[in-house]
Amino acid sequence: MNNIKHKLGVFVLLLSLAFFSACTADDLDPTLAQAKSVEGSINSVNNLYGILKGTHNILSGSGYYGRDIIATNEVRSDNCFSNANSGRFSTQGEFLYNNNTGFIWDNAYQVIANANIIINIDLTELTGDQNYGKHLQGQALILRALAHFDLLRTYGQQHDAKSGTLGVPLVTTFKGDDLSPSRNSIDEVKTGIYSDLQSAYSMMNSSFDTSKVFISKNAAKALESRVGIYFGDWVKAKDAALAVINTGSYTIAASNSFVSNWNSAEAANSIFELAYSGSDNLSSNSLPYIYRFPGDAPSGYGDLEVVSTLSNLFEATDVRGENGGNGILGYQDSGNRLRNMGKYPETATGSSNIPLMRYEEIILNYAEALFRINPADANALTYLNMIPNNRGASAYATATEANILLERRKELMFEGFRFDDMMRTGQDVVVIGASQNVKSTLTYPNNLFVYPIPVAETNANSNMKQNEGY
Repeated sequence: MNNIKHKLGVFVLLLSLAFFSACTADDLDPTLAQAKSVEGSINSVNNLYGILKGTHNILSGSGYYGRDIIATNEVRSDNCFSNANSGRFSTQGEFLYNNNTGFIWDNAYQVIANANIIINIDLTELTGDQNYGKHLQGQALILRALAHFDLLRTYGQQHDAKSGTLGVPLVTTFKGDDLSPSRNSIDEVKTGIYSDLQSAYSMMNSSFDTSKVFISKNAAKALESRVGIYFGDWVKAKDAALAVINTGSYTIAASNSFVSNWNSAEAANSIFELAYSGSDNLSSNSLPYIYRFPGDAPSGYGDLEVVSTLSNLFEATDVRGENGGNGILGYQDSGNRLRNMGKYPETATGSSNIPLMRYEEIILNYAEALFRINPADANALTYLNMIPNNRGASAYATATEANILLERRKELMFEGFRFDDMMRTGQDVVVIGASQNVKSTLTYPNNLFVYPIPVAETNANSNMKQNEGY
């Protein structure tokens, strides 16, 4: 049986037992120990809620947004390098991965599998609030769109040397008839992502959005703006970002609260975040643990070290820089190693929440979309400067591509955006070794900018074409 379909058929048979518990940070760890048949198990809208909780739990695992996808996209950029302290992320940072590397493939398709159960259920056959059921289906559509987008930006051929057109399999049914799916085109997957997000937004009711640790109606537009920026669909990006802005539900973090927000749950600038706690965390497999040592001495993982020149981008008063020891950037190992000290700060247990969508990204998306549509639009500069104006940094005199990308790099560093920004703007990548030495320069486009389809998938499915060079 094809590996995708095997994963989709088996994983979601393990349904959450936590169907009726409330949505809190502590309960996003559903029990998956008792297998149940999907058929006949779902008879209530609350059962869909349980599956949705399990889907969020997959996102929060170390093999997905809990660490790997964010760390991989930072270590492949000009923000970070792997110092090989524990041997983690050296392969990714030096672009030495091969088709034995599964990366996010299985996890993303597990998210899609769970989402498809919720999306395709007939609500009229379930007990419970039908409007709430529609809202849950909308949430599942957003998560399916997010997973397809993650797969597409990782495995799609939009940045390879041959200018390929293959994306990833677009899976919209659970246990469907096609057991050997081919890869859909990039455009087909993109169309599917937009369709899911627009459908979700139209069917969801914001009154059911009571916590930022669950995907929300506004997250549909936030993600749509992100996808639009990535693919250069500027009008879509502009309109989606403006829809979030016009809600008035979020605020840009002020300079005096920006750093502390990273140690707070559900801050005013957060749209959607993954929940962790003292009792429910990834411990040494967490994102904080890979960014810094637990103490000042080199006694932990800390493989993702910050490129030393990154600090030169910041003014002394910018809270995202060193800021006199009170900013995001800081040093460990007797001042010899530049680190991400402020984002995801709880290293001992990894209990810091991980914001996946925050308002500052939406402001930058809107500024860039305005500029790309009309470089003379004065609002592009106005919105661009909303970020440095709240960071203790100087405002820009003009809105340019260089200034927009620079501000995105400063504001979104260590959150997994930089590699994608480099790819979508056609930048070469300098490969940095464990001693912060330059090993090579990869020119854009390049087959190494595209992850290989896992060998388990290509072996199981004769219709699955591998990416160039693997």
